Amino acid sequence: MSGKHHNNLTLKVPLLSKWKLGHFRDDEEKVIASHPSNKNAISFFRTCLNGVNAISGVGILSVPYALASGGWLSLALLFCIAAAAFYSGILMKRCMEKNSNIKTYPDIGELAFGKIGRLIVSISMYTELYLVSIGFLILEGDNLSNLFPIEEFQVFGLSIGAKKFFVILVAVIILPTIWLDNLSLLSYVSASGVFASGVIILSISWTAAFDGIGVHQKGDIVNWSGIPTAVSLYAFCYCAHPVFPTLYNSMRNKHQFSNVLIVCFILSTAGYASMAIIGYLMFGSKVDSQITLNLPLNKISSRIAIYTTLVNPISKFALMATPITNALKDLLPRTYKNNRVTNMFVSTVLVISTVIVALAVPFFGSLMSLVGAFLSVTASILLPCLCYLKIFGSYSKFGFETVTIVVIILVAIAMGISGTYISFVEIVQNLQ
Repeated sequence: MSGKHHNNLTLKVPLLSKWKLGHFRDDEEKVIASHPSNKNAISFFRTCLNGVNAISGVGILSVPYALASGGWLSLALLFCIAAAAFYSGILMKRCMEKNSNIKTYPDIGELAFGKIGRLIVSISMYTELYLVSIGFLILEGDNLSNLFPIEEFQVFGLSIGAKKFFVILVAVIILPTIWLDNLSLLSYVSASGVFASGVIILSISWTAAFDGIGVHQKGDIVNWSGIPTAVSLYAFCYCAHPVFPTLYNSMRNKHQFSNVLIVCFILSTAGYASMAIIGYLMFGSKVDSQITLNLPLNKISSRIAIYTTLVNPISKFALMATPITNALKDLLPRTYKNNRVTNMFVSTVLVISTVIVALAVPFFGSLMSLVGAFLSVTASILLPCLCYLKIFGSYSKFGFETVTIVVIILVAIAMGISGTYISFVEIVQNLQ
């Protein structure tokens, strides 16, 4: 669908649809992804930086483990999931262009299914973003404790081990980035995250080629029992859809958003596939849920990869947490909404809560698999497809597009159920 036709759709918004969205707002500003002022509207390039940073997340460390779980043939599933996630992103864009009052992901759910739709979308997206943020802290704790093993010590009668100490330390470092609420400023933070992802791939490739590890593992063609885990982790790689409305509304030229998605998905998927293949060839079935935990610590290239890995969560945490903090701020009384001290307090409480959960459930691979199977599949594939069918009435038209979307929905449901069950069982077993 061309950009010109999209604009025509926007101009022909039914008054009833506008009323549906406006009725529940009560004139309150929905700050999750509100239209920025002209001075804060950001360029195509900066939007791409934010988009690649959001999509190409810490999943880059777990794709070798995903490939090892499912075998070589499961790599095809990565590309299938990437294609489905890209298409659902396009569907979200069409929904946002259908009604100019749509500013957030929950708005799309409300336009499609009313208050119930808003509630379901809100719960799924905020839970997903929250758990991804927790995964960032777990990753930091695992890698830092691997680099700098320290002995357990006591603080106010509590035993603090290396992982717990580093999770808390990283949270303190990340906190100032949560206080930023301008995506134009966050794009500079995102640039460091995109650069870090590239450095990680190059460093690990260097370790394989020149530091004695090599790429000698043959691996399995397919491992049917591990396919649900592989699919869940692949889906986790594309869990950025709740951020898309924020990115869309922050753009200076919104008609270019489709091109932004193309750039972001191509670059991110190329990075994921490269890392999966290199990591699996290096360590085979023995690869850990984070490939950095397999790297020899006495090699400079390995240390560069690990140190750079530590930059990624710091650069991405704010982008993922911003929709949550803005939603929490929106619940405050009007007199406190724009209070800087109050906003900082809300952001700080959110970070503290993620630390508590990260310390209680420190299982990166299982947690990310659960996020991918249940939440990423729901928020990034299933809900955009369902909302699009309802908003555009496509479910009543039996055409190629409708058939394609229905197939995606059915496959997503099967992926979600099987992956969620396996991931949940793994977490319960680890807690025992």
